[in-house]
Amino acid sequence: MRQILIHFFKKQLGLVLITFLSSVQAQTRLEPIAFGNMNTWITRNIVESKIIGGRKITLYEIGDSKIRVPQNTPYINQSSPWATSSVFVQVGRIAKGSVSVFPEKRGDGYAAKLLTHVETVKVLSLININALATGAIFLGQMIEPITGTKDSEKNVISGISFTGKPSFLQFDYKAITGGAARKIKGSSKSGKLTGEPDYAEVQIILQNRWEDAEGKIHAKRIGTGWETFKNSTDNWQNQHRVKIYYGDISNRNFYTNRMSLRAGNQVDYAKNSHGDIVPIQEEGWGSAKDKVTHLMIQFASSNGGAYTGCPGNTLWIDNVALGYQ
Repeated sequence: MRQILIHFFKKQLGLVLITFLSSVQAQTRLEPIAFGNMNTWITRNIVESKIIGGRKITLYEIGDSKIRVPQNTPYINQSSPWATSSVFVQVGRIAKGSVSVFPEKRGDGYAAKLLTHVETVKVLSLININALATGAIFLGQMIEPITGTKDSEKNVISGISFTGKPSFLQFDYKAITGGAARKIKGSSKSGKLTGEPDYAEVQIILQNRWEDAEGKIHAKRIGTGWETFKNSTDNWQNQHRVKIYYGDISNRNFYTNRMSLRAGNQVDYAKNSHGDIVPIQEEGWGSAKDKVTHLMIQFASSNGGAYTGCPGNTLWIDNVALGYQ
């Protein structure tokens, strides 16, 4: 009789657990981000100027593979919310391509490979300049062509229109990360050690933006998610989640300076209603009750800032989705 009762209660407990787990799964909803499965890519060709070698460079964009972009032509997102750090550069009459994001075969589809590497420009067989380039993919737009290194951050239009309030960001990843960071910009290919490690990184930011009468863009931070990948992984880490925290998180124990409001000289950029590229000034923390107008997501193979990182750091990303609980 005792054994029968034990078996009965185990069975009932199992049914309760199954019911509970089924309820949790039913309450969790995933919404894939368009083209976030990284399976379709646009290819475009850049023929570099003869004075720097005349190479043919292939740039890759995340989007509808049926789209054709003429040679040496700036790319404008047509069907995809994603932009990359691979760019067409036109300085004076010199054309160049810089590739830091690639599609890589994964199973029956593809993943995005983000690579930190050194770009070298040679003029008449002499090294003219070296610059470290970080592999990055983000929601927004890259304004091309890049015409110089000054104020290049203004070429990055951050974020897309969005009104949801997801609980987490989900994706698959693997990484080579944690190498010694170097500042590489100039004649030296090895640059100068910063004394800091270089990590791959992901960020998700939800904002409420508005534009004033002068065309300036203001914002409140509604939601924040951030993670640095401090450990290299040989295998894919599937369905990895980054939690999104709403409201003022500046006093929470997980808060770091990398989650701080982006204002002053440390800002992102957007186009205003007149088509001008202006800074987005985050003026304070919102709350979970505030309306969301824009979503920003960025994955990067380095986190040291412009021209800073460890050559060889690599981040692979696949199956990007937003989760709701």
